[in-house]
Amino acid sequence: MTSTIGNMTSTIGTMTSTIGTMTSTIENKRGNEKIKVRSLKSVSIIYVITPTYARLEQKAELTRLSHTLLHVPNIHWIVIEDSPEKTALVQNFLNRTRIHSTHLYVATPSEYKMKRTDPHWLKPRGVLQRNAALDWLRENTAPDDDGVVYFADDDNAYSLQIFEEMRHTTKVSIWPVGLAADLRYERPKVTNGKVTGWYTYRKPNRPFATDMAGFAIHLNLIHRHPEAKFSNTFGAGRQESTFLTFFNLTLDDLEPKANMCTQVLVWHTRTEKSKTPYEELMVKLYGADAYPNIEV
Repeated sequence: MTSTIGNMTSTIGTMTSTIGTMTSTIENKRGNEKIKVRSLKSVSIIYVITPTYARLEQKAELTRLSHTLLHVPNIHWIVIEDSPEKTALVQNFLNRTRIHSTHLYVATPSEYKMKRTDPHWLKPRGVLQRNAALDWLRENTAPDDDGVVYFADDDNAYSLQIFEEMRHTTKVSIWPVGLAADLRYERPKVTNGKVTGWYTYRKPNRPFATDMAGFAIHLNLIHRHPEAKFSNTFGAGRQESTFLTFFNLTLDDLEPKANMCTQVLVWHTRTEKSKTPYEELMVKLYGADAYPNIEV
């Protein structure tokens, strides 16, 4: 019995030690949330560039994306509004997140702006906003900094695995994108570890027939090619390919990820546009003063 009590005491001591370690870890995580980006010096930072624009679904989609990014260590989220000024909604949202971020804004000229009723493919979106983020990177990072740049739209879905894979990019890494270009997926064709072409239906002869969510670039290439930008004059479906041609790449330079481009780890999802036909009727029924302006 004495032996049993001794074993129990030993077991309780081990459990106490384990609980103490767990408590220490939890306290450490809580205390270091905001300095996590600066503490992981051995891990390449990922600069996540997200254009966004005002719409009913905006906050919901930014919230969903932020919950993914909260699980990714050592990132810097650059959020750029299509707006002539910073909006309170996005500013307050970013202040509440625990993600190291930069908030920028630039308005798209009216002739290039999409109407809510336009089909999604009619005009490119996020062109000037992505360029503003590239300018910020060139002004606020050094050419020899170790980092990776990724364009993550706020309405897509992302596996955590893709962030860990892109972190090891040396030039340009590339992978499949699900639900893209009216296909189940589009992807690079890979033979013996090298990209040899593109599995896509639309404009398959583009030099780099990939989706915006399907590649990442090392930061030093952004510095070495200051002319590399997007443009509203690029044809539909050619934003990505034309942008990548600025870097003087060949297919041999591309680094296939996602198990040699055989796995889908990113999905080009689109949120259904919300319809609110009863909003005006509610104001008529209850009056504007009785209808609170709640942020959605």
